[in-house]
Amino acid sequence: MEYEVLTLAGLWNSGPAHWQTHWEQKHPAWRRVPHRDWDTPDRDEWVAELDAAIALCKRPPVLAAHSLSCSLVTRWAASGSVHRIAGAFLVAPSDTDAPSYPNCTTGFRSMQLERLPFPSIVIASGDDPYVSTERARRFAEAWGSDYKEIGNAGHINGDAGYGPWPEGERLLLEFCEKIHR
Repeated sequence: MEYEVLTLAGLWNSGPAHWQTHWEQKHPAWRRVPHRDWDTPDRDEWVAELDAAIALCKRPPVLAAHSLSCSLVTRWAASGSVHRIAGAFLVAPSDTDAPSYPNCTTGFRSMQLERLPFPSIVIASGDDPYVSTERARRFAEAWGSDYKEIGNAGHINGDAGYGPWPEGERLLLEFCEKIHR
C-alpha cells in the first residue's frame, strides 16, 4: 500500500544527500512541503504553508518531519486547523530552547509540550548536537509519542551519513501500517 506522506525538512532545508530527498525520489507520491524561507523561518508563515499542503491531500497524510519541522508539527497541531493528519514521524527534533540553538527562527521558542492529538513517534540519536537524549525523551513523553533511540547517529541527516537510510524508511512504513490498521 502506498501511503500519503508529506516530508517536512528542517532549518536550511534537506539537501540531495538527505534521507528525505532519497525517499521522495523512491516514492514519487511522497512530497516535500514547500517553504518560502528555509534560512530564517517564521512559525506562523510555516504553519500556514503546512496547513495548505495538508488541505490538498486526498486523505489525512503522515508527516515525516526532521529537526525544526518536528516543532512545526507541534505548532500546527496547536493551531486549531480543521484539517487532520494520520500521524507524525518525528526524526531528530531540535531543542529550540537550548542556548546552542541557532538564533535565526521566529516563534519557535519555547518548545510546545502539549500532547499531540494523533499518533506519533520520535526517532532520536544518542549524540545529536541539537537535542540531548533527555530532552528528546521529554518531548516524546509530553507529545504522547512512542520513542526510539537509534544509537549515536548525529543529527540523523545526510552530513551524519543518513542518505537513503533504509532502516528509517522501514520504521516509517511500519508506523504507517500501524496507524492505518
